[in-house]
Amino acid sequence: MMILQAQNGTGGISSAIFFLCVFSIMYFFFIRPAQKKQKAQDRFTEELKKGAEVVTTSGIIGRISKIEEGEIQLQVDQKTFLRVVKGAISKDMTEQLNKKESA
Repeated sequence: MMILQAQNGTGGISSAIFFLCVFSIMYFFFIRPAQKKQKAQDRFTEELKKGAEVVTTSGIIGRISKIEEGEIQLQVDQKTFLRVVKGAISKDMTEQLNKKESA
Protein backbone atom coordinates (compact mmCIF):
# COMPACT_ATOMS: atom_id res chain seq x y z
CA MET A 1 0.00 0.00 0.00
CA MET A 2 2.80 2.43 0.91
CA ILE A 3 4.68 1.49 -2.21
CA LEU A 4 1.72 2.51 -4.32
CA GLN A 5 1.43 5.88 -2.58
CA ALA A 6 5.11 6.60 -3.02
CA GLN A 7 4.89 5.79 -6.69
CA ASN A 8 1.80 7.91 -7.07
CA GLY A 9 3.49 10.99 -5.52
CA THR A 10 0.57 11.95 -3.27
CA GLY A 11 2.16 10.43 -0.15
CA GLY A 12 5.14 12.79 -0.33
CA ILE A 13 2.99 15.89 -0.55
CA SER A 14 0.70 14.91 2.30
CA SER A 15 3.61 14.05 4.59
CA ALA A 16 5.30 17.35 3.71
CA ILE A 17 2.11 19.22 4.59
CA PHE A 18 1.86 17.27 7.86
CA PHE A 19 5.43 18.17 8.86
CA LEU A 20 4.85 21.80 7.89
CA CYS A 21 1.77 21.90 10.14
CA VAL A 22 3.65 20.28 13.02
CA PHE A 23 6.54 22.75 12.64
CA SER A 24 4.21 25.76 12.53
CA ILE A 25 2.42 24.58 15.69
CA MET A 26 5.77 24.06 17.42
CA TYR A 27 6.91 27.52 16.30
CA PHE A 28 3.84 29.40 17.52
CA PHE A 29 3.48 27.55 20.83
CA PHE A 30 7.10 26.97 21.87
CA ILE A 31 9.77 28.82 19.88
CA ARG A 32 8.11 32.24 19.44
CA PRO A 33 7.07 32.71 23.11
CA ALA A 34 10.55 31.69 24.26
CA GLN A 35 12.12 34.25 21.92
CA LYS A 36 9.78 36.99 23.19
CA LYS A 37 10.58 36.12 26.80
CA GLN A 38 14.33 36.20 26.09
CA LYS A 39 14.06 39.62 24.40
CA ALA A 40 12.14 40.99 27.41
CA GLN A 41 14.79 39.57 29.77
CA ASP A 42 17.59 41.15 27.68
CA ARG A 43 15.82 44.54 27.70
CA PHE A 44 15.36 44.26 31.47
CA THR A 45 19.04 43.55 32.13
CA GLU A 46 20.10 46.46 29.93
CA GLU A 47 17.82 48.87 31.83
CA LEU A 48 19.09 47.94 35.32
CA LYS A 49 20.24 50.92 37.36
CA LYS A 50 22.22 51.41 40.54
CA GLY A 51 20.01 51.29 43.63
CA ALA A 52 17.38 48.97 42.17
CA GLU A 53 16.31 46.02 44.28
CA VAL A 54 16.53 42.80 42.27
CA VAL A 55 16.28 39.03 42.64
CA THR A 56 18.74 36.58 41.11
CA THR A 57 17.62 33.37 39.42
CA SER A 58 18.76 31.48 42.54
CA GLY A 59 16.53 33.64 44.76
CA ILE A 60 19.04 36.04 46.31
CA ILE A 61 17.53 39.47 46.94
CA GLY A 62 19.82 42.49 46.88
CA ARG A 63 20.26 46.11 45.91
CA ILE A 64 22.51 47.00 42.98
CA SER A 65 25.56 48.91 44.21
CA LYS A 66 27.75 48.80 41.10
CA ILE A 67 27.26 47.86 37.45
CA GLU A 68 30.25 46.94 35.32
CA GLU A 69 30.30 45.46 31.81
CA GLY A 70 29.00 41.97 32.42
CA GLU A 71 28.85 42.00 36.22
CA ILE A 72 26.61 43.49 38.87
CA GLN A 73 27.58 43.98 42.48
CA LEU A 74 24.66 43.34 44.84
CA GLN A 75 24.49 44.53 48.41
CA VAL A 76 22.65 41.81 50.31
CA ASP A 77 23.37 43.09 53.84
CA GLN A 78 24.94 46.17 55.37
CA LYS A 79 28.53 45.08 54.62
CA THR A 80 27.93 42.04 52.42
CA PHE A 81 28.37 42.31 48.67
CA LEU A 82 28.04 39.67 45.95
CA ARG A 83 29.28 39.83 42.39
CA VAL A 84 26.93 38.19 39.88
CA VAL A 85 26.72 38.18 36.11
CA LYS A 86 23.99 40.28 34.52
CA GLY A 87 22.24 37.20 33.22
CA ALA A 88 21.69 35.97 36.77
CA ILE A 89 19.13 38.71 37.47
CA SER A 90 15.59 37.39 36.98
CA LYS A 91 13.02 39.72 35.45
CA ASP A 92 10.05 37.64 36.54
CA MET A 93 11.18 37.19 40.14
CA THR A 94 12.13 40.87 40.46
CA GLU A 95 8.69 41.92 39.20
CA GLN A 96 7.06 39.55 41.72
CA LEU A 97 9.11 41.09 44.53
CA ASN A 98 8.12 44.61 43.49
CA LYS A 99 4.42 43.63 43.36
CA LYS A 100 4.58 42.21 46.90
CA GLU A 101 6.28 45.34 48.25
CA SER A 102 3.79 47.73 46.67
CA ALA A 103 0.74 45.75 47.87
